Amino acid sequence: MKSLFGGVKFLPRRDVVAEVDDELAKCRNSIGWLCLLTLLAIIVLCDQNLSAQTQPKESAPHVSTVNAARKPIAKTHDFVGRVEAINRVEVRARVKGYLDAVLFKEGDLVREGAPLYQIEKGLFEAAVGQAEGALERSQAAKILTAAQLARAEELLPKGATTVVARDQALAADRQAQGEIITHQADLNTAKINLGYTSISTPITGRIGKTNVTKGNVVGPDSGVLAIIVSQDPMHVMFPVSQREFLRFQEAGNGMDTSGLKVRLRFADGAHYNHVGQIDFVDVTVDRSTDTVLVRATFPNPSGGLIDDQLVRVDVESGTPEEKVLIPQAALIADQEGTYVFVVEEGKAAVRRIKPGGEIGANVVVEAGLSGGEQIIVEGLQGVRAGMPVTASPMPVTLGRT
Repeated sequence: MKSLFGGVKFLPRRDVVAEVDDELAKCRNSIGWLCLLTLLAIIVLCDQNLSAQTQPKESAPHVSTVNAARKPIAKTHDFVGRVEAINRVEVRARVKGYLDAVLFKEGDLVREGAPLYQIEKGLFEAAVGQAEGALERSQAAKILTAAQLARAEELLPKGATTVVARDQALAADRQAQGEIITHQADLNTAKINLGYTSISTPITGRIGKTNVTKGNVVGPDSGVLAIIVSQDPMHVMFPVSQREFLRFQEAGNGMDTSGLKVRLRFADGAHYNHVGQIDFVDVTVDRSTDTVLVRATFPNPSGGLIDDQLVRVDVESGTPEEKVLIPQAALIADQEGTYVFVVEEGKAAVRRIKPGGEIGANVVVEAGLSGGEQIIVEGLQGVRAGMPVTASPMPVTLGRT
């Protein structure tokens, strides 16, 4: 029923009590859930703190180190040179004929006098026989003319013949002698040409690929059949500017370059394991480049140097000086220059350096290190300045190999 005071609805007492109980239950449920959620959050935070306290700290990274060494290093001058064989032969055919056989394997080392090609011999053997026959005929004719001349010489004092007849016999005898000489020369030529059918190597060296194969006609106009180059020793030719040449003269004894050591580096940076000596300096300066051509001779017992190969030439001059040497693998470059990491009191520290020339896998340090520093070579990826590190020595030999 409606109330007279603003339309408020009055419920019976029993209904009011039931409604109040429902509202209290809802409040108790809300408080319970809030308390439960708060408790769970506290448990999670405590577990995280406990995990953080019990988790082990990250250990210092392991690195491999090498001690910077001081070694006597000679001053070097760097040039670009080219290897040249001392002997280089282009094999050619000296007579014309069919090629019967190729008697070598391409790329092999051939000894002086070894057969290379065989040209068909039949026609040349026939030419030798023909020349021998002509020589026999001329020799027989010489016997007859010699007898006729002797008879004329005998009869002339007796008046049994005339001077004209004697002179004719003398001329015939001289002509027969000339025929013998001509036919002997023809025979020698035929034998030489027969010998040319067997082409052999005039030097000991390594032979390249053949440009002709069996069954082809070869001759003097066939061009180069193959190329042979000697192997040991080898020459290296390199141009030197006049300024560097004057330094060589100051380091040596004028034009005497016997005291200069020459070393080679290949395209991959590897060093040739033999030392060369300068044995020739050109007598003129190239006007187009203003350089002097210098030649050094290197032993080549294992065939490591190849004719016409491009190499780097290092000429050592002057008295060796003490320099610091470290592995190239330790170098790091940035915008400020080059630096290395060293281990100091168990921590990594940065040292700025000035690198010099390369010696094999190592580099000369002109400034920044005094020698004896513990240089980090391996494990640089995760290293930072001031970071603790665990260092272990690395077995590396510093110096020229």
